[in-house]
Amino acid sequence: MTNHLAEIGELGQSIWMDNLTRDLIRSGDLKQMIETRALRGITSNPAIFEKAIAGNAIYDDAIETGMRAGKPLQEIYESLIFEDIRHACDIFFPIYESSGGLDGYISIEVPPIIARDTQKTIDEARRYYREIGKPNVMIKIPGTAEGLPAVEQAISEGINVNVTLLFSVTSYIETAWAYIRGLEARAAKGEDISKLASVASFFLSRIDIKIDDLIDSRLKQGAPDQNVRAKLEAIKGKVAIANAKIAYQEYKNIIQTDRWQALAAKGANVQRLLWASTSTKNPHYSDVMYVDELVGPETVNTLPPATIEACADHCDVANRIESHVDEAYRLIDSLKDPDVNIDIDQIMDELLAEGIDKFIQPFESLMESLENKVKQLATV
Repeated sequence: MTNHLAEIGELGQSIWMDNLTRDLIRSGDLKQMIETRALRGITSNPAIFEKAIAGNAIYDDAIETGMRAGKPLQEIYESLIFEDIRHACDIFFPIYESSGGLDGYISIEVPPIIARDTQKTIDEARRYYREIGKPNVMIKIPGTAEGLPAVEQAISEGINVNVTLLFSVTSYIETAWAYIRGLEARAAKGEDISKLASVASFFLSRIDIKIDDLIDSRLKQGAPDQNVRAKLEAIKGKVAIANAKIAYQEYKNIIQTDRWQALAAKGANVQRLLWASTSTKNPHYSDVMYVDELVGPETVNTLPPATIEACADHCDVANRIESHVDEAYRLIDSLKDPDVNIDIDQIMDELLAEGIDKFIQPFESLMESLENKVKQLATV
């Protein structure tokens, strides 16, 4: 059988998985997926850890040990996730070495409750990187206005960074320049920049969900004429991919600049665009649409397990990241049409705020579940 995921790798895109649990590590399934599914890295977030830890007895012994030692709840939580991250880093270390530091990374997010606090984000990024103590750990920092100065500082200190929750092309451009400024500051101190890596995680399906819902709501409210309905229907399910293709064009522009070329001459690695939120939520769309349409060199696609299996079964792999780019620009421009009237900037701002909440809620839920588990184990 053709290994579609390996085909993607041959075209210059790395497949990372958006999932991590202790079960995957201990069972050997994670190692097997590296071999059979061409995995090159892992991303995690509070929602993933909530699903992994809540209601899973595999963590009980470690929780009880922390509880008996009198550790506070936050410290118990970190001991659980740091251990999983370290073990995953060890599993992927051969990929890190063989790729020259391009792949093999395990991403862990700083607490989402500090997404709007620059200094706390810097402090936590330093602490996470130091305490996990693995060269192939990547610290996730939200691409908020407050987060980007933290990205710049972390890069200048030699910390690998995954900039997350990027929705707009403008936010991506700002992220790329934060990375460049961080590298420049590090190089100015005479320190090596060739061992640093960063990705810019550009979210996809959430954009289409939000815009499709807005269009469906408008269509239900009244009966616009056939021409207007056609314009609205033509946009559904297409904005996220168009937006991503435009971001990739900006990536190409940035790596041609003199500032980037000067860093590349010193061994700097490009900050790859990473396609995130790539599971298709609408059953009427292809379940691999955010994979098939965005394969291309110097990119990463991070897929949840179900999408990995779907892609292994029926991805149609080709280098499409630069196909129909003119159409992508036209589609985004069509949002300004008075008949359509979708403010893409407002949509992106709303998605960023919602994205932070979507990480804060499971984080708080996880801490509550952990507290309940500690109480339960204390009575045993």
